[in-house]
Amino acid sequence: MMHDADLVHLRRCVELAREALDAGDEPFGSVLVGADGTALAEDRNRVNTGGDPTLHPEFALARWAAETLPEADRPGATVYTSGEHCPMCSAAHAWVGLGRIVYASSSEQLSGWLAEFGAGPGPVASLPVSAVAPGVLVEGPAPGLAEEVRELHRRLHLGA
Repeated sequence: MMHDADLVHLRRCVELAREALDAGDEPFGSVLVGADGTALAEDRNRVNTGGDPTLHPEFALARWAAETLPEADRPGATVYTSGEHCPMCSAAHAWVGLGRIVYASSSEQLSGWLAEFGAGPGPVASLPVSAVAPGVLVEGPAPGLAEEVRELHRRLHLGA
């Protein structure tokens, strides 16, 4: 069940997604939060501006956690994200041993929006986190914020 603190972090994720879009990238943003509620790291999508299609913020945070966060602290950490993890990011999350994922919009919603906007699907199957990493607790989408994320994707695919 989402709490007010979850929504604060999700709003930051949507801000990061907006920053990514404004920088010429796909609108995704994520925040890694420790068990005590402290934001430990954040990132936004950089697949277009960084030239590497794996530069998803969720993947970057999993790598950051693997390099920085003690293994014992990882299960208590939460990844907040503007959009549900793709299969690559879900696998990285699970392999690193991070805790729950809370997202503003789901993969199912994104697939529907892409079809609505006439955009083709991505190169990887759209799967829910639970299909890739069944042991990870996931919560989302967040009412209200999902609509904001939809608008960012609309801007990406259909323009201002």
